Amino acid sequence: MLGALFGRRDDEDAKRKAGRLPPGQSLTQRFPVLHYGPVPPFNPETWSLRVFGEVETEVTWTWEQFQQLPRTQVQMDLHCVTRWSKFDTVWEGVSLATLVSQGVIKLKPTAKYLLQHCEYDFTVNIPLEVALAPNFLLATHYDGQPLTPDHGYPLRGVIGHVLGAEHKTPYLWKGGKWLRGLEFMAQDRLGFWEQAGYHNEADVWKEERFAYD
Repeated sequence: MLGALFGRRDDEDAKRKAGRLPPGQSLTQRFPVLHYGPVPPFNPETWSLRVFGEVETEVTWTWEQFQQLPRTQVQMDLHCVTRWSKFDTVWEGVSLATLVSQGVIKLKPTAKYLLQHCEYDFTVNIPLEVALAPNFLLATHYDGQPLTPDHGYPLRGVIGHVLGAEHKTPYLWKGGKWLRGLEFMAQDRLGFWEQAGYHNEADVWKEERFAYD
């Protein structure tokens, strides 16, 4: 046990010296489970993902149709607002940027924000520039395996830091678990945690945890 503890501390010190550990964060070797409300059931026969709002054509995909979309893999460092960080995590799923660049989703010029609609009417808002960055993914798999129910199965938004990239890195809550809708908006609209007082920008390097900070 002591060996594992000192190993974690050595790894944490190395990440801090490399500039990969944001202020106020601690390294974890586990993958903590945090969410509001119960884990929803999943029925592949009735599940759908709706894309709507500031788009040229609204679309709704079944689970089978969603799995036919172009896929990608991304390695990211995750940073949770509850102060844990997990490094070099590997995710697989669908890049929203790819869907837009390939014309699968055609945005109107008025689209400036994305609201992620999740089960139980839970919502998460991010600027369009964040949604279309390489460090945001509509994820179905983690570490080579389908997501577990606690971590958002069958589909979640995941956002983190891509090593060497210059993209903005929000805290992990800015990727919603159990996604059911993607609403593109002309004006920003606060999500669930933002309405509860969490910071709207949530930049991990600036420690933007709460709106009153």
